[in-house]
Amino acid sequence: MHRVLKKALKQAVRWKKLTANPADNADAPRVERRKLVTLDVPQTAALLEALRGQRVFVPTVLAALCGLRRGEIAALRWRALDFQNRNIAIVESAEQTRAGVRYKEPKSGRSRNVALSSMVVEELRTWKIQQAQEMLRLGIRVTEDMLVCTTALGGGIQPDSLTHEFQKAIRATTLPRIRFHDLRHAHATHMLASGVHPKVASERLGHSKVGITLDLYSHVLPGMQEDAVARVDAAFRDAKKP
Repeated sequence: MHRVLKKALKQAVRWKKLTANPADNADAPRVERRKLVTLDVPQTAALLEALRGQRVFVPTVLAALCGLRRGEIAALRWRALDFQNRNIAIVESAEQTRAGVRYKEPKSGRSRNVALSSMVVEELRTWKIQQAQEMLRLGIRVTEDMLVCTTALGGGIQPDSLTHEFQKAIRATTLPRIRFHDLRHAHATHMLASGVHPKVASERLGHSKVGITLDLYSHVLPGMQEDAVARVDAAFRDAKKP
């Protein structure tokens, strides 16, 4: 709010509506960042198995194994998936409003491509067949323009409803009570902890700058540094061998 107000008043000064920007003399409040709570790999695998067969399963796969945002999942259409090249094009996001759901460009303001693992491709292929069978019983033909994640009647899902369904589903397990958005954090943590370069992780997550990724997941970096030092040390030791 401070940032928006300051920028608006700055524009007013440019338009000569004000002689000075009052917000220049006000310090922005310090925001206490909440500690990220995520699932490790075994917990994520357990969650996926626990949710298999539920409508929230595919959204969970896309968040936990691809790092997609809630709105990106709700707006994802089959035409954006390239199974042959194992790729998803993120070009749209769903936003919850009082008037309903509206579709807009992704949060970063630009589209991106997200590579798919063989496991994700297999799950999405299976779901596409299942969805086609469900819609056929309703007299609806699944086209490439259809949303990947829908209601039981084939309509688009609301982002808020996705959150509620996930909370309901995870409460039925013994896993930590995380938010749906924390699945995206889990994916980022898994990537960085596995040695994926932060720049690659940043592009996959759709961050506008790699600095955002490094700032959000700095808790993973110490372990990465130790691993990097160990690798460099091993390389020098091998080089010294006759």
